[in-house]
Amino acid sequence: MSGKALLDTNFWVYLYSKDPADKYEKVNTLFVSYIEALIVSPQISGELYNVLLKKKFRTQAQAQEIISQLVAGFDISQMTAMQVVEAIKINARYGYSYWDSLLIATALLSNCSILYSEDMQHDQLIEGKLKIINPFVT
Repeated sequence: MSGKALLDTNFWVYLYSKDPADKYEKVNTLFVSYIEALIVSPQISGELYNVLLKKKFRTQAQAQEIISQLVAGFDISQMTAMQVVEAIKINARYGYSYWDSLLIATALLSNCSILYSEDMQHDQLIEGKLKIINPFVT
């Protein structure tokens, strides 16, 4: 695959919980395809940690290890004031929630060409640069 990509939190949850199996398989394929080009945000890391614990997919020690591996193994975007400003603009222009807008802003400012999400509008092009893809749409 070419270009950088960002996976929404649910995709990481499917990857680490392996549930549901069909979504795990699809996400694992994406993960392998983009392994050298994935961007991870602090927001995603925090949300993943929270879900792994809240849904009891992992123990606290296991969840901490997963986040440590993400931080060590992937390009982690830095949280900046510019992301917040950009998120507010995206929220106003596209109507996404602030948190989804922050994810979009992170992807844009990290020069991602694709944002994989099942919660946003499939096949939407944001700012002429970032395509939102829901790989579960048939």
